[in-house]
Amino acid sequence: MSIGSVLNTGIQGVQTGVRGMEQAAQEIVQAGSSNSTNGGAGDFVEPIMDLKLYENSVEASAKVIKTADEMIGTLLDTMA
Repeated sequence: MSIGSVLNTGIQGVQTGVRGMEQAAQEIVQAGSSNSTNGGAGDFVEPIMDLKLYENSVEASAKVIKTADEMIGTLLDTMA
């Protein structure tokens, strides 16, 4: 696996996580709106859990990107 593909995987992970966070945030807004049918607190639980899950996913993907960046720096230092 090349460093470029590792970077791409990390970037895709961040993008997917951000899209998921946006969707979860939208579901929270909808659950809190007056248009909510049953208006129960249970409407908030799953989107909030999803939001945290996607947050963790973005953080993990960012760590992948950071590690790949450090590897590139190390390789450049070694070759210089």
